[in-house]
Amino acid sequence: MADASALWKLENFIECLDIWAALENPPDGLRRLVTTWIMSRSEDPYKGVRREADQPNLWFGPVPDSARDGVVVACSFWIFELTRTVKCNSFATLSLPI
Repeated sequence: MADASALWKLENFIECLDIWAALENPPDGLRRLVTTWIMSRSEDPYKGVRREADQPNLWFGPVPDSARDGVVVACSFWIFELTRTVKCNSFATLSLPI
């Protein structure tokens, strides 16, 4: 586990996860996978995602290992380096490829 002082503060992820889960009704295993991925953002929010070119600080990417039946769970979030804060924008189930 990383040093607590080096961790990023996560905001709005649980709320966005709950909205996505209410809309999509994912299997429990997929919801746990996404929840574990959320926690990884506190250590390295940049891992496996890309910055949206037209929106400073907005990042987007698929949740690893979430692809099933031609769809994948993806997340967009804002990274604020000055305050070491990562704020979720939304989760969505998208058709592959993304």
